[in-house]
Amino acid sequence: MILQALSDYTEATGCASILLGAGLLMLLPGMNLSIVNFRFSYVVLLSDVIAHWRSLLLALICTLMYVLSMPMLAVLIGQAAQYVGEQNLQALVQLPMGVSLFFGIRGLFEYGQDVLMAQVAFNITLKLRHKVYNHLQQIDLSYFQRSATGDLTYCLTEDIDRIGEILNQLFHQSLPCILQLLAVVAYMIYLNWPLTLASLVLAPLVGGVIGWFGERLLVFARHRQRQVSTLAALLTETFSNMELVKSYGAEDYEVARFMEVAQQNRNATFAVERVKAIQYPMVGILEAIAVSLLLLLGGWQISRGQLTAPQFISFVTAAVLLIDPINLITENYNKFKQGQASMDRVLALLCLQPQERDPVQATSLISVQGYLEVEQINFAYQPDQPVLENLSLQVHPGEVVALVGASGSGKSTLAHLLLRLYKPQSGKILLDGVDIQTVTRQSLCQQIGIVPQRTQLFAGTIAQNIAYGHRNFDLGKVEAAAEAANALGFIHQLPAGLQTYLGEQGTTLSGGQRQRLAIARAVFHNPRILILDEATSALDAESEALVQEALQQLMCDRTVIIIAHRPTTLRHADRILVMVNGGLITAGTHQPPIPFQQSYKMLHPKP
Repeated sequence: MILQALSDYTEATGCASILLGAGLLMLLPGMNLSIVNFRFSYVVLLSDVIAHWRSLLLALICTLMYVLSMPMLAVLIGQAAQYVGEQNLQALVQLPMGVSLFFGIRGLFEYGQDVLMAQVAFNITLKLRHKVYNHLQQIDLSYFQRSATGDLTYCLTEDIDRIGEILNQLFHQSLPCILQLLAVVAYMIYLNWPLTLASLVLAPLVGGVIGWFGERLLVFARHRQRQVSTLAALLTETFSNMELVKSYGAEDYEVARFMEVAQQNRNATFAVERVKAIQYPMVGILEAIAVSLLLLLGGWQISRGQLTAPQFISFVTAAVLLIDPINLITENYNKFKQGQASMDRVLALLCLQPQERDPVQATSLISVQGYLEVEQINFAYQPDQPVLENLSLQVHPGEVVALVGASGSGKSTLAHLLLRLYKPQSGKILLDGVDIQTVTRQSLCQQIGIVPQRTQLFAGTIAQNIAYGHRNFDLGKVEAAAEAANALGFIHQLPAGLQTYLGEQGTTLSGGQRQRLAIARAVFHNPRILILDEATSALDAESEALVQEALQQLMCDRTVIIIAHRPTTLRHADRILVMVNGGLITAGTHQPPIPFQQSYKMLHPKP
């Protein structure tokens, strides 16, 4: 027991100094994160730590009182040993009451420390998760189109949970343990400073070894986090496309893909454990040397009569009290370094450049007539690969304009520009004579609605999907929107009607039913301008008829832009515009057909 205590104590003097230094990084003033290059990524939590200073102060007071009880415990045990040696029965009879009172008060301070620090740690975690998610909502759409959904999901869940665990351990375990070590070591110095100082001889070397291994752990932990993220992305991708997997009989193929990534994850995790397995024996060698020196000096002092039996027992008790905090500090330091990999990934998301915000003097669109003007728009997703070139267009209020053209001609891109999902490189788009870049995007979205080709439904009730974007909504208005979209009939046939819960993407509904819910959503939001992006291209004839009837009601008295190929949709258009290579080549009406443009003729082959 004595050897183990002295051995662990030697390790702690090095490890504690490292973890204390790392924890102090959280108290540095704000700095340019690009300068530190994520090395001190925990610094971003500084403002949230400061915001909880009252709770932390109370927790620190409880911690200090709890820590100060440790030397007192060593004193009590030493005193008890003296009473036994003196055969002082009267004092021994009173001892249990004193010990019970001591541990009761000590327990209250421990409870206050644990609860307050855990509360702060988890509040900071919640704030961080909100901060990251809110920041991601401001990121340009193109980022999500090239990112893995599973990777982002893992970062917002597992990575931030890991950071929360690190914070909780730092507040709840590491900081109290460090203070406990300082208090106990101070008592040991008071008790026998030569013996205590002898244990510090190898502490810098032990600390250096632990720090070096910590850096290696960080490298391997970052690699492991990347592998785990890749595995999460693969699972998300596969489970969301199980119909395709089953249709192609690709189960064995997916299992092989999974095992390949899982093996890489296993190798990365094993590399972390291998580093930790090497660390402990190397530190153990230094510990053995330190213990030998301590035994030599202790034996010498005892032989010289410089160390009494009660003092020796108190010294050993103090050393024993170091075992638990030492083990926790060593373990938490390794977790701290591994958790930095998660913090780096979160910080990488926070450093993403958000899309251009609304101008300071941006105005809100209260009510619009629906007059659209597109003036000399040029846009490219990639440099030197233009999608729209010098495109100009005018759409009058209440007019229905159809855009036709081959895939890649820029039809959907124009719709995205109208919604300000992207910003053109040059040119401008006017709504009722106002540049849409000068208005708030929120008010713009309230005036423009879209019915996409692929209906996006969320996990929730049908009513929540129709009223998407509104936390509090009128159920009567939802029902009216569903009726206008020819959706109320099948909704009433469902077990709970509008309150029927839909799973992810509403896969239990048919394509026509999902599309009618998308139309109901547009009706509910009552936009002045409507974009129909291939809204019926994936439907059968029966479903299309119901959807077309709903669309005809929805288009009434609205400015409408139709992106479609089917004649059943085009016949509602006042004008048909043919797009080729990012520009307009002609305009006309569906009746009679345009005879002089091959591009349009290809869309309407003769029966």
